[in-house]
Amino acid sequence: MADVWGLREVFEYNGQSVAYDMQGEGDPVVLIHGTPFSSYVWRKIARELGRDHRVYVFDLLGYGQSEKAEDQDVSLGVQNGILAALLKYWELDRPKVIAHDFGGATALRAHLLDGCDYEKLLLVDPVAIRPWGSPFVQHVRNHEEAFAGVPDYLQRAILQAYIRGAVSRTISDTELEPYLAPWLGSVGQPAFYRQIAQMDMSYTDEIQSQYSHIRCPVRLLWGTEDKWIPIERGHELAAMIPNCAFSQVPGSGHLMQEDAPEAILAAALRFFANS
Repeated sequence: MADVWGLREVFEYNGQSVAYDMQGEGDPVVLIHGTPFSSYVWRKIARELGRDHRVYVFDLLGYGQSEKAEDQDVSLGVQNGILAALLKYWELDRPKVIAHDFGGATALRAHLLDGCDYEKLLLVDPVAIRPWGSPFVQHVRNHEEAFAGVPDYLQRAILQAYIRGAVSRTISDTELEPYLAPWLGSVGQPAFYRQIAQMDMSYTDEIQSQYSHIRCPVRLLWGTEDKWIPIERGHELAAMIPNCAFSQVPGSGHLMQEDAPEAILAAALRFFANS
């Protein structure tokens, strides 16, 4: 996992390929990204955590370098099963976990539905309680086929505007490019709209009433400038989880990995160090 981000390993799950990688030595930490992102969001944090931990990253099915295919189920309903299978494959019984956005829902579903145990769980602006999903998401869900066929230049413009909405700071076109690349072209473009079309709040509704039964310490980080999931959702979620430490990150938008990676790293190091 060098400066040019690439995942070197492949895990086969029910005949589909999930890209993953690992680095460093020490206690295991699993990093789980959200939508419409990939493990690329963790590049800075993984590098630093890898100094003292064994860091595992992967791309959710249908995202990043993992397999994308027509008629593929990439919903939250399958991602937790993939996480559970990966943890078993990696022989990780109680890893530390950092999860962002959809990754948060994935980690929570694997914990509450699949019996996956974590030593500690750090959630960053997670998708966890209703309502979630921007007006853009709702519109695409109703018109997936029309969006999947837009010209390349329009797809690029849509992606740029959409992802910029997750970042509080000014982000250049060059910095955005790795975020756009997985969702361009004849495979990537329909995959982008496929994952949006499959967003369904029933997958968080299924577990929302069980948050009081979470079996590990949880810490929650939320950007004060998150325009995708307002910080009020963070306060609501923290109140549902026993002894959940809640911290606001001033000036950060939804994509805290770009706005304030140092805040995630500092919180992780403090949280993980306290046994």
